[in-house]
Amino acid sequence: MKTELILIDIQNDYFPGGKMELEGSVGASLCAKKLLSFYRERKLPVIHIQHINIRPGSTFFLPSTEGVEIHKNVVPLPGETVFQKNFPNIKDLVIAGMMTHLCVDSTTRAAFDCGFKCTVVADACATRSLSFGSSVIPADHVNGAFLAALSPVYATVVHTEDFISDMIHGEP
Repeated sequence: MKTELILIDIQNDYFPGGKMELEGSVGASLCAKKLLSFYRERKLPVIHIQHINIRPGSTFFLPSTEGVEIHKNVVPLPGETVFQKNFPNIKDLVIAGMMTHLCVDSTTRAAFDCGFKCTVVADACATRSLSFGSSVIPADHVNGAFLAALSPVYATVVHTEDFISDMIHGEP
């Protein structure tokens, strides 16, 4: 099996007290932690993607801040790959992380366009409420809309427990 787990931007600034708190970040990180444990137990490859923001005027994910650090629930172990917005050439990707409407969506679509088979683990993703004109779109609606848009063309979208069960029973 050549499947890698990619954990995208699960960093402190997206959590309570961070500079860009997302709704559902703690719950999503706990699901991502389950996925990470599953992959580690089976010695399957894991990639952590970390966003380090160096644009002038940036307000979060700033270099050398606590907010840029990968959250304690999914902290990389020595030897696990950490990329800053890059991933290696592999066949299948399992994608989880933050923010669903930006990094998860764009990574999944780009990977699909490059010929990868993608699985997005829905409950291991989080985002925030957005506004459009005078309307506020709640985070759960943003999350659901982006996951629905990815499925079924760009990715298979599943939940943590179903993914783990399928992996155990040989149905990645």
